[in-house]
Amino acid sequence: MSKSKNHTNHNQNKKAHRNGIHKPKSNRHASLKGVDAKFIKNQRHAKAGSLVAVRKAKEAKA
Repeated sequence: MSKSKNHTNHNQNKKAHRNGIHKPKSNRHASLKGVDAKFIKNQRHAKAGSLVAVRKAKEAKA
């Protein structure tokens, strides 16, 4: 009795290209899920501080 076929890749490439092979969509901002909580908290305060500085600079300029 002959051996059974173990693997074939026949037609897989054509099937993959039927609708095109696309890169994964990238988002504008990467998710912070799983990032260190202490870092996120500090980043939030840093953003707020920089917004205050920008506002003060605009007021001084005007």
